[in-house]
Amino acid sequence: MSAMKGVDDAFLGVGDRPGLEIWCIMGTSVVPIAKSLHGRFYTGNCYIILSTDELKSRVRRHNVHYWVGKEAKEEHCVIASDKAVELDAALGSQAVQYREMQGEESDEFLSYFRPCIIPVQGSFSSHWRRSGEESDQTTMFRCEGEHVARVREVPFSRTSLDHMAAFIVDTPLKIFLFSGCNSSTQTRAKALDVIKHLRENRHCGRCEIGTIEDGKLVGDSDAGEFWNLFGGYAPIPRDVPDAANGELITTTSKKLFWINKRTLAPMDTHLLDREMLNSNRSYILDCGSEIYLWIGITTLFSERKTSIIVLEDYVRSQGRSSIGHTVIMTEGHEIPNFKLQFQHWPKNIVQKLYDAGREKVAAIFKHQGYDVAEIPEDKPQQFISSNGTLKVWLVDRGSVTLLCAEEQEQLYNGDCYIVQYSYVEDGKDYNLFFAWSGQNSVQEDRVASVSLMSSMADSVKGPAVVGQVSEAKEPELFFLVFKSLIIFKGGRSAAYKNSVLQKSDKTEWYQKDGAALFRVQGLRHDCARAVQVDLVASSLNSSHCYILQDGDSFFTWTGSLSSPSEHDILDRMMNTLFCYFLQPRKQSLLLREGSEPEHFWKTLGGISEYSKEKFVKGWPADPHMYTCTFQQCLFKAKEVFSFSQDDLATEETLILDCGEEIYVWVGLHSGVASKEHALDIGKMFLQAGIAQDGRRSIVDTTVYAVMEGDEPPFFTSFFNWDSSKQVAAVLGNSFERKLAMLKGISPKLEAPERIVRRSPSRRPGTSSEPTTPEQKQQQPAAARRTFGSASAGKVANERSPSASPLTPSWSPKSRASSSPSTPLVARRLLPSTLHGAAHAPSSAAAIGSPARRR
Repeated sequence: MSAMKGVDDAFLGVGDRPGLEIWCIMGTSVVPIAKSLHGRFYTGNCYIILSTDELKSRVRRHNVHYWVGKEAKEEHCVIASDKAVELDAALGSQAVQYREMQGEESDEFLSYFRPCIIPVQGSFSSHWRRSGEESDQTTMFRCEGEHVARVREVPFSRTSLDHMAAFIVDTPLKIFLFSGCNSSTQTRAKALDVIKHLRENRHCGRCEIGTIEDGKLVGDSDAGEFWNLFGGYAPIPRDVPDAANGELITTTSKKLFWINKRTLAPMDTHLLDREMLNSNRSYILDCGSEIYLWIGITTLFSERKTSIIVLEDYVRSQGRSSIGHTVIMTEGHEIPNFKLQFQHWPKNIVQKLYDAGREKVAAIFKHQGYDVAEIPEDKPQQFISSNGTLKVWLVDRGSVTLLCAEEQEQLYNGDCYIVQYSYVEDGKDYNLFFAWSGQNSVQEDRVASVSLMSSMADSVKGPAVVGQVSEAKEPELFFLVFKSLIIFKGGRSAAYKNSVLQKSDKTEWYQKDGAALFRVQGLRHDCARAVQVDLVASSLNSSHCYILQDGDSFFTWTGSLSSPSEHDILDRMMNTLFCYFLQPRKQSLLLREGSEPEHFWKTLGGISEYSKEKFVKGWPADPHMYTCTFQQCLFKAKEVFSFSQDDLATEETLILDCGEEIYVWVGLHSGVASKEHALDIGKMFLQAGIAQDGRRSIVDTTVYAVMEGDEPPFFTSFFNWDSSKQVAAVLGNSFERKLAMLKGISPKLEAPERIVRRSPSRRPGTSSEPTTPEQKQQQPAAARRTFGSASAGKVANERSPSASPLTPSWSPKSRASSSPSTPLVARRLLPSTLHGAAHAPSSAAAIGSPARRR
């Protein structure tokens, strides 16, 4: 590859495969670092780190970080920032650049080097050879962080200890962990990961481990050895808050400047809007704890380097060169946190790769002599066993009615249903529940369906996952539990019928002897669906197939862009419809798009325009994970970068965001009281707008609740899942589990108690008896379940629609009556104001779409 003007030759051809590439600044040159030395940073040097990820859209994402050691020379810092710009240019100016100061690194940067990075005193030398002297001396480290470990070496002295963090003392024969009384369980668990790293790398895996808990000394031999290292025990002074850091964090004012040559011109920040940013300029946005440099797409390469110099000068002039994070972006590649600072930031337009275009590309390559295979049609993955048992209940005014086998695959868009699918996977029983809401269903039934579903899920044998979906936004997983499904207009519930009578406008109902239009789709030949749509020509689409009924006459219509497999599904759905009519199949008239008779258009009310573009499913979204907490009754979420199964900490509630589906994973020690609570947390996550493109509609996203230890295969597929770790899922907290594994001893055997609350008093006419013989047999097991205990006393009842509604499964009163031992997060989990918002008409049901993990 020929050299690019102004770009170091060391950066040519990089970033072509996923992973890390690291260079060290040596004089005015960059020296590549061998993979065996990745994560070893010297305090006297500056480094450039390139992280390359391949997204599901087949696009490569590049992050460039330049790391500055505390003892690095200022001229090396300038060279590092210049080289980072050159590396970005070599990557097509599509990377996001981050300035990382030693001790203040971003979580994303630290996630590349798990379990930790431990900066080494001195400077890097290309002739450096590893020596064993590190294991012959005693060193002391301070460890913070819950999903990434922030480790720094501190003086080996009693005065280095405090109550806020975990401390590691590494001696030649033994490694000690001192846990401050105010440190979190997750921080202590992360410190154990660091200890494991030290034992393997400094002690060749042969070293004893001792643990000391702050303030507990009685009969503890490890504590005696530990304090003898410091000449005896002495109390640790109380922690003093860092006022300087606290003031920076609470800074909320924003400052926006545009860079005019080498000067900063302030701009009005009363209302930030995307239109304020011009493509031929560069801007600095100071948000307090983060400083952003935005570079317009048409700025010259020389101007970009000037902008970096101005940014460095600004950071130093503010006295914040070692505090806060600095992010550099080129127009079109902004990170979500930056876009959230502006009003009305337009969503990114994702270009779709159409099948026709892909076939043309393949044909061109074949014509030129290349052996290129035809690109096959998209086929769904087998997310779930197809040999399970299906049950469907109609929800009506707070009660449920079990549908017979002939009716359970016939839904109405004016009703709400609870769907249970029981199946066996790898010898283990699973249950999947959906609360499905039709587009025309009433709010009363939507709210009741979620509560009833949660109660039913708590009463079954085996792991249960619950999901909340709505018509037209169902995920593929929902359709996979049905062999065939027909969704009619109208409704059977008394609540829907009553709402229709109160409306003045005409509501369309399906009539067996009337006229109706059905859109036919399917994931495969044994998983098809027909959805009744408006009886107008504009409902047609060239990508789909349709069935038009006019009394006893039937037409099957195939769009010009539909596939042969969809034609097979169309034929199968015709058989299903005739079974619904309880009569032998009659001959239907097959129509291809463009050959329709006059009767066809007359039934649809006349010819009109309809979509003739090829419908192609978009690329699946890349999953992101977030921690969920409540601070002073406010919902907070923080991203967990480079997540893995080990990040599923039992003390936490985590969100796995897959774009059009989110999973709320609930740890056994998290304090979340029920599956219904978990679904509400998912709604709050969506309402908070914590997403790649900002706020999403609740009705466009499926929300699942998954319990720790009961993770189904369609959830574990997002991880490199180790099933052996599931065995310890109910044994101890994060720290106790890791300590037991590290020491090679058996963890404690008692399972943790979940929050147990009495169900609210039942109204007259309700019952807590199991609804089916299977549930009656399973009731003792269900009573012992700890998850979802808030509604354990309520089992969904099959009875007539006239029965009185059930009391909601949770309320502010029930939260206030929590046990004193209940974590604060549980007592403040869902304030009444948020409870009302969660069930508002605009957010009654969280729903999803077919995008899944590839």
